[in-house]
This record gives sequence, structure tokens and C-alpha cells, in this order.
Amino acid sequence: MAGERRVLTLGGKGSSLSSASVFEFAIASPPMLLKIDPSALARLSSAPSNQKSSSPPFKFQQSVPDFLTPEEARASILLLLYKILLGGSSSSSSTASQLSDILNNETQTPTIDLDVARQDDLYLLNSCWPGVALHGICALLDHTASSLATVADAVAALSCEALKADASTAFNFFTDSGDGSSDKDRVAVANDFKVLLNGSKLRGNLQCDQVYNIPIIHGRLRSLCKSVHSSTRVELNSIPSAGGGASEDLTALLSSLAFALQNLGDSSWTRAKLCLQNLAKDNLFPSLAESFSAGCPDLDSLKASINSFVSSKMEKSYIRSLHEIYNLSEAVRKILSWEATVSFISLEGSELMENGQVGTQVKEDIDGVSAKSDKKKDKKKKVMGKGTTVLMQFIKDRLQSVPSKVVDSSALPERVAQGFLSFLDLKDPGFEHLLQKVKDVVDSNESRRLPKLPKGTRDFAKEQMAVREKAFSIIGNVFKRHGAMALDTPVFELRETLTGKYGEDSKLIYDLADQGGELCSLRYDLTVPFARYVAMNGLTSFRRYQMAKVYRRDNPSKGRYREFYQCDFDIAGDETIAADFEVVKILTELLDELNIGDYEIKLNHRKLLDGMLDICGVPSHKVRTICSSIDKLDKQSFDQIQKEMIEEKGLDAKTVEKIGSFVKLRGHPLKLLLELKKEGSEFLTNDASNQALKDLEKLFQALDNSRCVDKVVLDLSLARGLDYYTGVIFEAVFKGATQVGSIAAGGRYDNLIGMFGTKRVAAVGVSLGIERVFTIMEQLQKDEKQALRASETQVLVSILGDDISLAAKLVSMCWDAKLKAEFMANKRLTKHFDRAKEFGIPWMVIVGEREINEGIVKLKNKEAKVEVEVPTSNFVDELMRLMNDNAAAAAAASR
Repeated sequence: MAGERRVLTLGGKGSSLSSASVFEFAIASPPMLLKIDPSALARLSSAPSNQKSSSPPFKFQQSVPDFLTPEEARASILLLLYKILLGGSSSSSSTASQLSDILNNETQTPTIDLDVARQDDLYLLNSCWPGVALHGICALLDHTASSLATVADAVAALSCEALKADASTAFNFFTDSGDGSSDKDRVAVANDFKVLLNGSKLRGNLQCDQVYNIPIIHGRLRSLCKSVHSSTRVELNSIPSAGGGASEDLTALLSSLAFALQNLGDSSWTRAKLCLQNLAKDNLFPSLAESFSAGCPDLDSLKASINSFVSSKMEKSYIRSLHEIYNLSEAVRKILSWEATVSFISLEGSELMENGQVGTQVKEDIDGVSAKSDKKKDKKKKVMGKGTTVLMQFIKDRLQSVPSKVVDSSALPERVAQGFLSFLDLKDPGFEHLLQKVKDVVDSNESRRLPKLPKGTRDFAKEQMAVREKAFSIIGNVFKRHGAMALDTPVFELRETLTGKYGEDSKLIYDLADQGGELCSLRYDLTVPFARYVAMNGLTSFRRYQMAKVYRRDNPSKGRYREFYQCDFDIAGDETIAADFEVVKILTELLDELNIGDYEIKLNHRKLLDGMLDICGVPSHKVRTICSSIDKLDKQSFDQIQKEMIEEKGLDAKTVEKIGSFVKLRGHPLKLLLELKKEGSEFLTNDASNQALKDLEKLFQALDNSRCVDKVVLDLSLARGLDYYTGVIFEAVFKGATQVGSIAAGGRYDNLIGMFGTKRVAAVGVSLGIERVFTIMEQLQKDEKQALRASETQVLVSILGDDISLAAKLVSMCWDAKLKAEFMANKRLTKHFDRAKEFGIPWMVIVGEREINEGIVKLKNKEAKVEVEVPTSNFVDELMRLMNDNAAAAAAASR
């Protein structure tokens, strides 16, 4: 029945307290009735107590700060009661009942006055009061900020419509790159706005920061709301403690929220002013600007709230500091209400006034009752986005429920402002309906949203495909130059084929669901499948190359993907150092011909590494796991690795210190090799490292004779974490501005093929991480402003009309001559020129009505300034002659 008080029950078994329930209880009118679950009182009665009851009882008196709003005070007292239920003693049930009575008293009390049976209960109340007051206000802020974040999206979308902003450019900039470098909340905001504005015809050319920054400002608020909500949920339901550290930590977190709210208010206020300026240009609603100035908080008021918050925080008055943020949120709510008012009037005000649709007449028009609207006016109606249209209709309906005595059309702004200030009030029962409507609009379009990529993957657009195909062509030619033959293997292998080959990186293998009794996994690299192929087919010698995708369940980052191409070259059946030399030489040729810029190839020998660890005193069973630690030195400092080796892997400090002295050794291969081979060197006394030094001497001499040794650096910290390496190991690193990490790697793996149960076949290979090379090449093109054609089309056959049969005849003549050609039939010559310019097509065969009548075609190359008319019968021969002449002239000019 009307006026019946709703009930909030605290302390039920398995229940918890949420920010939404705290907010609802604090603002309810009439006040909600509080009940304590009997099970909670039973738990208190059975709780242990270290102190016998005494008489008379202790008194707990606490004044509620007079600067708190009524809802802040009620939220704080509610939290105090809840903490008593969570952490009180057997005598606390009386205290809980007294607090319940205070909250159920409709008259607000400025002082909490309680009789407490035990001194430890009194201590609990005194110690936890400051914290629960903070948590109570924090709960209100959590709910308020989250609600404002949702409503702010809808209001800003209406502003974009009213301003006719270039929203598509602004929001298309924020997309998920798939490599983990995108801000998820910014992308989510941009996607929501695309849904709200989908189908809008009001998009214009307005470009301003207040539109472009919406994903940044709103995304930051969303992110902070999630953090605040997570922390608040924990604090609300934790057992009370006497420490003050949580208060400082909570206030620090809410500091960021305060500044995010200020930015939201600034942005909203500025968009509202831009809408007002547009109305002023058209001399519409002059009184609206006055009402806005009088009723809307200005930017100075937001700044004043921030200053008050900072001042209170510096004074460690944490309760007042959070109160100032709550005041700030109320000011931002009012600004959003005024932005909505101005946007609504900008979009609908003129139409409502022309039709006399103010006061009660608005409702009639909305319900379709008005018989005066005609079709002509309907045609002129503004076409808004599908999402904003639904919201506008909802807003119109809601405005009718707001009581108003305004009947004069000149007072429409006042009436609309009253309406928005009312139903954008979080305390208004209708606010939840608005909130739900915004969520419904966004969610209802979920199926129509642009799909997005899985994390760690990417699409290759036409321009990027051109870069990729160019790179693949260069790489394939280098591999073939060295006698390699192509091989392709399945994208997935039996799980047993892959396991036990990658050391600690095995956790990154993508396992597939059981299909028909076989356990399979996506291939992690191309080397193990190659080894499986060689073993399965009994091969003893094979030079192969493969360029294919591999999959790793890694954390995406800049240049690091979960699906990416590898370009591999391997030599199986040659255990001499000559094969190692050729593989390293191939890598230098690849990187030189790809022309990516400066790079270095870090090189080491697995036996040199094993000997080094043996010299340092590392037990043999820990060698592989220590190699995995050393392999992280390109990403972490030695101090971090030192801590890992001592605390997690059990090495003593002296051993780790000696490892540190060795892994710092790096330099020119020939010079550092001489140092390592000096008389008295510990490496010469170890069989493994001594053999490695002999191998490296032969390798470096060969690289020196091939004039590429200067590209190589001997680096004793290079470990390569994969278990199957047995000899030379190397890794190429790009030294330019684009930071992508390792771009290629490889080494000798003499035992891998034999692991598949066949005879031992020595092998060595290199793998180029082409995705990272793409990143470098794309960046170089941007920096050098290189234009790369996505299409290789040489000729555009342009028919000035709609004669498709003629187009088919002429373009087929080009195709028969093996020319790369396209055709287009359109009456407008400019369309043909635009097509040629967009795709960089150099030659055009133009045929209009005159050319048809005279039996000729016009051959045109705008860049070469060539334009000739030739007979249709032999135009292909003439075209090819002109193309050859033009190519020869270009080649001569480039010499």
C-alpha cells in the first residue's frame, strides 16, 4: 500500500552488504525499516567473550559530524551496525538492537548514544567508527559514480547529436588492437557510442576535444568505478579492525575518482555551452542561457570542491574529504542534467514550440493523438541514431510525469530543466528506470555491434597485406637461394608430439578439446613438426623452409601475439659447423634485404652455457631451469633474476654471484673469444665449454670471411629457454626506435629428431618472427611517408556509360595479354579518375560515345603525362609499348 515502508534485513547467513543496498537504505523516503536476521543475533550470543559483564554499563557516545548529509549519516550508522554483527561479542546483541532502533527512528539523531555491556565492545565501537563512516560514504560514492558513468554516456550521445559532431572519426580511433596495448574501457565506451549513434543522419564536421575525449574521460571513469567497487565490496563485508591504514588507502583510491568526476563535469559543461552557442546563433530560447547560468554549477564550483577535498585529505580529515567528493558528484549530476536539458531542447525544442507542444499537449503528440501533424513535417524530422531515438522517446514520456505549471511556450526551457533535474536525481524512483533503459538500449544492440578480434590476434588490411606479401617474397627468395624446399605441416599436432620439448614454455601450448579420442594441441612452433616429419619419413638429409602460423597462449603486448607467422629455414643431416655458419648467414641476408634498419645477432653456444654453469657450481639437475631464468635477462634486471635463482630455485648466493660475473660478458665475437681462450681461463678446463670455444672459433672465422661477423655479438647471457637446443644458439634484436624485442632466433638441435624414436639426425635452423618485422616495416613506412599500393592493377578500362558487353570485350583483351586490369562502367568521368587515384592505377583506357563512333580508345597516364588515341583493334599492343617505354624512362632517371 502507499507509504508502506520497505525492509532491509541484515546479517542473514551467507548474505553480504552491497553499495546499492546501502544507497537504497540511506536515501529511501519514507525511510526503510531495518531488521536484524535472527541467525545474526544467535551468532552474537554464541560468540566468545574475554570479559565478564559489569554494572553499570559503559557509555558509547559519538556525534555524527554535522557536515554530513542525512544519507551519509544513515549509511555510516548502518555500517556501524553491520560491523557489530560481523565482529561483535556475545554481549553485542544489545548494542546491535539499540543501533537498529536509532535507524528505525524516522527522526534523525545528531548523536549515537549507546549502553555497552563490556569494555571490549566499547573499544570495538570507538576504534571502528571512523572507518565505518568512511566506508558508508564510500558505498554511496561507489553507487553514485557507477550510475553517473552510465547516464553520462547517454547524455553525451545526445550532445553529439545536437552538436552534429564528427563522432565517427572520434570513436573509430578507439579500437581493440588485439595485442594487449589497447585500453579496454576506452574501447568499450567507443563501442557503446557507436551503438547509440548508429544510423544517425545528424553527423557533421564539428571536431572538438569535448567529443574526441569522451572515450578517454568516460573510459577512465569506468575503470576507476570498477576499482572503487571492488575495494568497497571488500571493505563493507570485512570484519572490523582498529588500523587506520585502510582509511588512507581508500582515500588515495578515491582521489583518482574525484579528479575523474571533475573531468567528466568539465567535459559535460563545455558541451552544454557549445549547444547554447549554437542556439544563440539561431536566436532560439534566449532565456535558456540565463537559466543555465543561474542553475548549473560552473567549472569554478567543481574546482572549489576538488580544493576542499585535497585540503581535507592533507589534514587527514578523511571523513570530510570523502564528503567533499560526494558533494562533487552531486554537482556533476546537476551539470549532466543541464547538458541533457540543453541537448534535448536543441534537438526537439523548435518542433515542440511550432506545434504548441508544451505542458499537457506534449503528451498528446507523443502518444500519436495529435491530428495536426502532417506528412511534410514528418519528412523534415531529424533522423537520430537508433539508440538515441529510443532514449529521446523515453525522455519525452518521462517528462510528462514531472509536475509543472508551465503552459507558456516561452517557458519551455524551464519546464524541461525541471524535468531533467528531477529524473536525473539518483534519489528519484524514476532514475533506476532511466538507468535500465540506457543499459537496455546498449544491450539490445549487442548482436548488431561490430564484432571484435580475440586477444592477441590481428587482421591484415589491404595495405598491410601488401607489406606482408612483399616480406614473404623477399624471405622466400633468400631461402630458395640456399637450396631450400617448401614444406607444410598440420596446424595442430598430437599433444604427445609437442610436450616435453619447450621446457617451462610448455604452459603456453594451446590444447584442443578431445575430438574422437585424440588429444591434440595447436603447434607452438614449426621446428618440432619439422622434426616429427623428418623422423616419421625416415629422412637423413633435408633443407626445408616453411612460412606458416603458430600459436602461443602468451600475454599479448606490443609486437607479441597469440597467433603469428614464423618463417623457418632448417638443415637436417649436417652436424658440421658449416651448417651453423650458413644459417646465421641466411639470417643476415634476410634482415639486410628486408631493409628494416640496424640490428644485431646475439650468439652463444649451449655447451658454453652448460660449461659456465658447471664452473659456477650449478647442479646438473638444475641446469635447464637456471637457463630459463638467465633467458629472462633481456626483460628483467639481474637483481630480479638473482632473487628468483636463490629464493625459488635454491641456488646459494655465491653461485649466483659467479653466474652474474659471467653473463655480463658480451662483445665482438673475435675479440671476446680471444679473452675466453686466454691461458688460465676456466672455460678451457671444462670439456663442454672447451668444445664450444673450438666450434665458435670455426664459426666466427667463416662469418668473418663472409663479411657479416660485425653483425654478430657474442653474449654469454643468451640462454634460449627451449629444451631441444644442443649447440650454437642465436637471437636477432632490432636496434631501431620501434621496440619489438627479438625478431628472429634459432640454433642447433641435434637430438630433437631422435626423440621421436628414430635414429639421431643432426639439425640446425633459424626462425624469423615475421609479425614483429611487419611492425617495424609499417612504422618505417609511416615515418618515411612511403606510399604502398595494395593493388597491382596496371590498367583501368573506363567505359563512359553502361555498356558492360563492351567493357567485357576490352578488358578481356588486356587479360589475354597477361595485363593486370580492372573495368568500370559509369557515365561520370570523375568516378573513373577517382577509382584510378584511390588504387594507384597508372593507365586508363577511356571509351566514350565519340570513341565508340570513331572506333578508337584513349590511353591515358596522368602521372607520366601521356594521352594518345589509338584504334580499338590493336590498343593492347600500343598500350604495352607505352608501358615499356615509360618503365625504361623511369629506370634511366633513377640511375
